[in-house]
Amino acid sequence: MACSTMAQLTNQTDRLREFRKRAAAFNAIITVPQFETTTNEIRFTLKQTLAVGNAALDRLGALKPGEVTFENTVRALDDIGYQISLTDDRFGLIKETSTDAKLRDAATEALKTLEEWSVGIDYREDVYKALKAYADKKPKLKGEDAKLLAETMRDYRRAGLDLPKPQRDEVEKLRKELTRLATDFESNVTKAEKAVKFTQAELEGVPESFLAQIKTGTNECTVQANITWHYLSVMENARREETRKKLLIEHDNLARAENIPLLEKILSLRDDIARKLGYKTWADYQIEVKMAGNAATAIDFLDKLKTGLQPKFDAELAEFRRLKIKETGDANAQIQIWDWRYFSNQLKKEKYNVDAEQLRVYFPYQRVLDGMFNIYQTIFGLKFERVEPPYKWIADLQLYAVSDSKTGEPLGLFYLDMFPRDGKYNHFAHFRLIEGKLQASGKYQRPTVALICNFPAPTKDTPSLLSHSDVETIFHEFGHAMHSMMTRAKYGRFSGTSVPGDFVEAPSQMLENWVWDKNVLDSFAGDYRDPSKKIPADILAKLKEAKLATEGTRYRRQLSFGLTDLMLHTQIHDSNAAEALPLSNKVLSEVFLPMAPDTAFVAYFGHLMGYDAGYYGYAWADAIAADMATVFEKAPNGYYDQAAGRRLRVEIYEPGNSRDVNESIEKFLGRKRSLDPFLKK
Repeated sequence: MACSTMAQLTNQTDRLREFRKRAAAFNAIITVPQFETTTNEIRFTLKQTLAVGNAALDRLGALKPGEVTFENTVRALDDIGYQISLTDDRFGLIKETSTDAKLRDAATEALKTLEEWSVGIDYREDVYKALKAYADKKPKLKGEDAKLLAETMRDYRRAGLDLPKPQRDEVEKLRKELTRLATDFESNVTKAEKAVKFTQAELEGVPESFLAQIKTGTNECTVQANITWHYLSVMENARREETRKKLLIEHDNLARAENIPLLEKILSLRDDIARKLGYKTWADYQIEVKMAGNAATAIDFLDKLKTGLQPKFDAELAEFRRLKIKETGDANAQIQIWDWRYFSNQLKKEKYNVDAEQLRVYFPYQRVLDGMFNIYQTIFGLKFERVEPPYKWIADLQLYAVSDSKTGEPLGLFYLDMFPRDGKYNHFAHFRLIEGKLQASGKYQRPTVALICNFPAPTKDTPSLLSHSDVETIFHEFGHAMHSMMTRAKYGRFSGTSVPGDFVEAPSQMLENWVWDKNVLDSFAGDYRDPSKKIPADILAKLKEAKLATEGTRYRRQLSFGLTDLMLHTQIHDSNAAEALPLSNKVLSEVFLPMAPDTAFVAYFGHLMGYDAGYYGYAWADAIAADMATVFEKAPNGYYDQAAGRRLRVEIYEPGNSRDVNESIEKFLGRKRSLDPFLKK
């Protein structure tokens, strides 16, 4: 290793040590997770976590009615849940990122055990009695403390603790089974791989730079259907319809054999649990604790959007069809589901002179990252410093320390794992590792998170070059990291992104607006061969027009996912579980475009596990995001306005879920919420 590199690493190691030491002056704790690196370590940690958790629950459950206090019941239960989450979140990251398949499998099995055990906490009658004894005192609590007690008792009701014991035991058993099946479903999505071979002629229209990376023979290229940017590179650019159709069918059948039987069991179980708990459907059960409140409200919201978008959707499809007729010479040509990405791209090229692939040269990954860092540091009053991670699960892993730029207060750490590899989580997400929480000692545990992404990897000749859509994605996902970093919530369950599921995306969706602003883009976007060359204003204007020209199609597709999710969770039960796949294909086909025959998109739709009956939340949050964006749009310095950034930090990010998010939104806006900005957009 070169001396300069060694010195740099030493400097970064010293910086981390100094950062952690500085935290003490602010009565805070900065923690670097201790990752398990062998299957034995995972098993040992699991055993130890369960033993410590059981001992803490035993102490809580042994309390007599006269001994109960807020500290030894409500706060103690939050402490126990927090300790479990530390292991759970770490195992979750190992499962999705480790380069060792055995370690990933061990983490998966450990998660099943841990999550099943976590379900069991709800059914410890001794613990419930202690909590209920405290709640029955009708304590005069305020703010976050009152909210914690109210939601803790609400969760017991939602777990069925007021049911007769036989029914309660049955619900517990079903919920434990459900956690194992859901973990298996997610693992199958991550594991699913499909190498699809094409000749170079079959990939006509696909960028040469991409072909060079997937060449596996003299006249053979291998596309990985499970790698998102591989899939999109072909679907957006391959001129031959048969090529697009072949790849889409392979993609939409990923994990089919493993996950359709699992999905049928999962949907049956969810419905059974919901009914036993007194809810009409699983969707009603899930949405009760969100902003929408119930399934009917969520469905009505999406239906209205669907109807409102119909004219625009029809007009866009007519444009795509015009292009297909022109290209194929077939006057009867129809737009199929494997066509929309390609003709959307062709429309942008023809009508708006925008070629998404040509724009990649303006977005070399490192410049985008540095530019985004500068923007977020400016508006939020932060400082990011690269530090050396004590442990790396991959060689190019990066770790950054975040502090307040004025006071120097350490706020947390974030990891970046940004490029695809075998066995890795194959989309883009923010993973929590350590939540913010006020400890019993009075010190504040600051958060640590990770961004796990799959941007195009650099090659021997070129850096990683992002599409404009990728730039939107990184601004979005990093927004989640900021939401975690700036938390001031006292309790783990309210910290950072632990907000209602139909609000959590709103702050990040709002930040996507930044990458459509010329001033913002000029601060970092430049041709990697000559950074002084910026995206011309007319190209950006055309890009905006092109986005709007195909937004009806993109949004109808999103609505098809949300409505499919809600239909599965309102209409599928034990007696018709085999209808899950036909129903999903029917809804997807009716709301968007007819699904390819004999495909099973839902088998690879991982959101059905984390966002079950909650995918509508993306559209719901979009409406809030459009409203929130107006604060910056009307501010004196626009997207660089520090006063607006401070308001976002103080009113949205810092409280997390420690108060009603409706209150947080209104405090940030300075008024009641409005749908007008969303409808205008």
